[in-house]
Amino acid sequence: MTISSSFRSLAVAAIATVAVSAASAAHADSGTIRFAVYKAAFFVGGSGGEGTLTFHGRSYPISIGGVSGGFAFGVSKTYFRGTVRHISRVRDATGVYGAAGGGGALGKGAQVIVMTNDKGATLELTGRQVGLQVNADLSGMAISLK
Repeated sequence: MTISSSFRSLAVAAIATVAVSAASAAHADSGTIRFAVYKAAFFVGGSGGEGTLTFHGRSYPISIGGVSGGFAFGVSKTYFRGTVRHISRVRDATGVYGAAGGGGALGKGAQVIVMTNDKGATLELTGRQVGLQVNADLSGMAISLK
């Protein structure tokens, strides 16, 4: 049985495409992230903070900024820590992340959140919140390198 050259070319192209895709995914890595965010809200809220992204053994200072809208009021400070996944370089972790959520804290509380940016990086965070905060809102957070 002979295989036509067109079919052979198509098969080689398909195998090459799969190999390149697998190699790109294999090069995606993860890092750790820690930051503190202050948040104040009365229906529309703002937040800001700073922290550190650790990637391949090096630490990078980061800035956090954000806005939220919906049902939200109060003032709080949250200490987040977690993992940033699907990054090939530090700059992949920067950008705008979006989330919808709800929660509250009176005194102390806990938060868990997963967000993705436009570059495909995923933040998986847990946080300790201090203050008075009640929210059911849409929010966005921007991470930038200092």
